[in-house]
Amino acid sequence: MTTNKGLLLGSILALGLVACSPSDRGQRAEDLLAFVDPFIGTGGHGHTFPGATRPGAMVQFSPDTHLLGWEASSGYHESDSVIHAFSLTHLSGTGIGDLGDVALLPFSGAYEQKPIASFDKAQEVASPGYYAVRLENFGIQTELTSTERVGLMRTRYDNPSDRKLLLDLSHILQPNWGHKVTGNEVDIISPSVIRGTYHTKGWADQHRMSYALHLDRAADSIVLECGGVRQRVERFPLHLADDEVIRLYIHLPEGEDLCLTKVGLSHVSPEQAEKNLQAELPDWDFDAVHEQSRAQWREVLERIRIRTSDQDVLHNFYTAMYHAHIAPYNYQDVDGQFRGMDKQVHTNANPADGHYTVFSLWDTYRALHPLLTIIDPDKALRYGRSLVSDYQEGSILPRWPLAANYTGCMPAYHSVSVLADLVAKGLASDEDLKLWTEACLRSSVYRADLAERFAGTRELDLITRHPHYKETLGFVPADSIPESVSWGVEMAYDDWCVARIAEAAGLDSVAKAYDQRGLYYRRYWDPEYRLMRPVMADGSFRTPFNPRYSAHMKSDYTEGNAYQWSFYAPHDMPGFIQLMGGREVLEANLDTLFTTSSRIDGQEQSGDITGLIGQYAHGNEPSHHIAYLYNHTSSPHKGQALLDSILYTFYKPVPDGIIGNEDCGQMSAWYILSSLGFYQVCPGLAEYSIGRPIIDEAEIKVKGGTFRILVKGNSRTNKYVRSARINGRDISRDLTFSHEDLKPSGTLEIEMGPSPQ
Repeated sequence: MTTNKGLLLGSILALGLVACSPSDRGQRAEDLLAFVDPFIGTGGHGHTFPGATRPGAMVQFSPDTHLLGWEASSGYHESDSVIHAFSLTHLSGTGIGDLGDVALLPFSGAYEQKPIASFDKAQEVASPGYYAVRLENFGIQTELTSTERVGLMRTRYDNPSDRKLLLDLSHILQPNWGHKVTGNEVDIISPSVIRGTYHTKGWADQHRMSYALHLDRAADSIVLECGGVRQRVERFPLHLADDEVIRLYIHLPEGEDLCLTKVGLSHVSPEQAEKNLQAELPDWDFDAVHEQSRAQWREVLERIRIRTSDQDVLHNFYTAMYHAHIAPYNYQDVDGQFRGMDKQVHTNANPADGHYTVFSLWDTYRALHPLLTIIDPDKALRYGRSLVSDYQEGSILPRWPLAANYTGCMPAYHSVSVLADLVAKGLASDEDLKLWTEACLRSSVYRADLAERFAGTRELDLITRHPHYKETLGFVPADSIPESVSWGVEMAYDDWCVARIAEAAGLDSVAKAYDQRGLYYRRYWDPEYRLMRPVMADGSFRTPFNPRYSAHMKSDYTEGNAYQWSFYAPHDMPGFIQLMGGREVLEANLDTLFTTSSRIDGQEQSGDITGLIGQYAHGNEPSHHIAYLYNHTSSPHKGQALLDSILYTFYKPVPDGIIGNEDCGQMSAWYILSSLGFYQVCPGLAEYSIGRPIIDEAEIKVKGGTFRILVKGNSRTNKYVRSARINGRDISRDLTFSHEDLKPSGTLEIEMGPSPQ
């Protein structure tokens, strides 16, 4: 929920946004903040958090209400009524939890046991760069804001003579999944300054976060709990090391004014954390920091200005813009230092570029990264170069990099997709191409050398044998390794991406070889079932075969079944259509997908299969391009009707308004692009497909100016495209346009109607 004042402002401004002229741009920028609700996605399985952060920031200062199980992935769930702590780092919308670093909890009263706060959700407020809640059982009003690398907390205690603060260095998310604190190094410098490094083992196998904590006044006393024993700190400085459970109970001096606590972070060292703190927040002006955060979020939201009288669309759209800019986040210090994938400290020659982590690539290559090539191409390029830097430090491109760790999560090697899309859109330099090709080639094959290097760590998950089978057999045998079909078809797409990069680098023989690998998806096509079917080591199809069957991480398909995975050959649609028997067969297959029973078989079916229309599952990313495939048939209107249903049914401005995991911006990026009326089905091919716009007008900031979208006759009943023109060119027949068409002063005009054209 937002504040009542925020909701009222959103209602008042909804029509005003439509009517504003360009001269009102400053006021309009202010207004857009009212349409962001950080609580959207905190219910259901959205796994977002409501706390304070800035675009792509190291700090996500947010309450941890949920510590155990799947719903603890971000540390927060809308159904909870207690707060364990406010920690400074979180993941947004993931299916696995981690981080939750440096946990603080203001409290009052005795503490025979670790204190836990209770709260009333009616007293909870969140907006971009700000979070506030009243801790009911302690009588404490708590507010959070942040800079890029520093969290700032402001507290007011009802009882001015009983003011305490817990620094919990034993705090961890999802300990029931084997996540744990592995060590602490703490220096209590003085009664107002504490520094240290916090070590954990979770999804990230070797995670370390250094911090520098400052109080705005010296503590009266500090009680140390270490190894289950509590004792008062009698001397300063005091150094502690290696204990896994350390808590500091800080007794603040009496007084009636506000208490302020700030914490600087660094992945390098406590000294670097102190440097970050002094550079970004040398004073204590909470309101100024909050306003600076609002200014940064305004700039992000203003990159796309939409006009519509539908308040739900406004809230969904601008909250999606907010969620699409939380990750990846910059884990580089102000002076350019960062910890690389080799766990060593490196220095970026150009600190302004940043160095980034938290790439949910299996999700975000599909829409988030393509979106950024349009509205922030410089940042999109920085992300690509950061992935290549990971290769230089760690010898392989990452699949899901998390704070200087290879998690090895999800199929294939989609860093190459991000790079290929940058190449296709002319954003890569000639200097990039040679290194990028090298990185892609070394990351697309089985690496026995790295299997040995990563032995004994969770990073070994990065080195599976799927690429080995691809190289030796041309397919992944289902009786040898799980998720064979998903890996097989996605590696084929990724190898096509490698071919595009090699081609741009002038390496024609490499491009030809990888283009051939790009056709390996065809081995899984079964003309009898007209589905992608698992293939056994002897070359036969799996028998018996149940296309509805799902077993999470154990079956032949990743987080899905044969229905959801049988429409994936985005890089070879003409060949794919010919393989299946023509456009009529494609249309019939799509019709079956969307109209068959939504029954999923299997006792261990994936919980990620959500948002079902027939067997289409919008809550999981492998389905995200499928409705647009109707543009390859004689009935594109069927896709337009389905997109209408998806946009209006699976996105709501309420806490459980996202149908599946938000996945670091992918669910939101899909909504942003699809609301505007187009989508890139194949990253690496700089081409967009027309869908069903749900806005009346949009202004998109592109390099050098503004691109406009004008939708004539848009309404809930007018869901079908009657005609489409881009920059004066009629595209009504093929419903596609190129990235080059998104140019300054360009215009996409779409006319809508109540019946198919």
